[in-house]
Amino acid sequence: MKGTRSGLIMLLAWLLTFRVFAAAPELLLLSKYRPGMDVTGWYMSEKLDGVRAYWNGQELLSRQGNRFAAPAWFTAGFPAFELDGELWIGRGRFEEVAAITSRSEPHGGWRRLSYQIFEVPNAPGGLEARLQGLRDYLAIHPVETIQIIAQSRCTGSPQLHARLAQVEAAGGEGLVLRKPDMPYETGRSLHAVKVKSYDDMEGEVIGYSPGKGKYSGLVGALQVRIAGGQSFFIGSGLSDRLRSQPPPLGSLVTFKHFGFTQRGIPRFASFLRVRENSAQKRTAPEVMQPDGL
Repeated sequence: MKGTRSGLIMLLAWLLTFRVFAAAPELLLLSKYRPGMDVTGWYMSEKLDGVRAYWNGQELLSRQGNRFAAPAWFTAGFPAFELDGELWIGRGRFEEVAAITSRSEPHGGWRRLSYQIFEVPNAPGGLEARLQGLRDYLAIHPVETIQIIAQSRCTGSPQLHARLAQVEAAGGEGLVLRKPDMPYETGRSLHAVKVKSYDDMEGEVIGYSPGKGKYSGLVGALQVRIAGGQSFFIGSGLSDRLRSQPPPLGSLVTFKHFGFTQRGIPRFASFLRVRENSAQKRTAPEVMQPDGL
């Protein structure tokens, strides 16, 4: 009897784990813009540095399929069809959004957020037709927390790079280009690309170095390991909050860089953000000395 009960418990735990994994939505993923691409006529919008959120018609989920503890008033009036967008406050304020959305209970901090929509998944037609369906809905059922990200037509490379420079000078992250006549698709798409003046990638936090001077007693830099096994330290881009409460060991962090050294180390790496839900438990800092890279 005990063996049977134990087996049932293990089976239930496995099924619950599978259900969480299976619940992760299949979403559109951006490719990187390649110099020389002809994007004339593509839709162009600012790439917002928020927390991605998927509305499945009933609840608001993260990209990993975890349910956000959004207050009922925030999602009141949301449509019964799917939406994809960013929970956002403003440029350069990703940390604030992440702090608000990471809490397990609804709270007043959500009043600072808006839900910026860039896609209506699985709706028919091209991008404009899909977004128009949402506009038509909002015209009849206004929802204060929902905004549709503005799209404009790209007239060519000169306009693209001028707009990119304008957005980055204002503290924005970059641009997104979408081929207008494509039906909705999931996974990494060649018809939806991100445009930035720098590259970005992810690495795992494996240690910390101590701060000096005004950062004495805080973390000076994160030691990060990237695919291929190379490790290095990132201090640029860290806020005072992150220096006092650094990402846990094992977290995945996103950083920008400008190419690689001959040793395969990213040049001029600068911290951008902690990847959503990459680690749940904070580990006490293990201070490590820089290796001179």
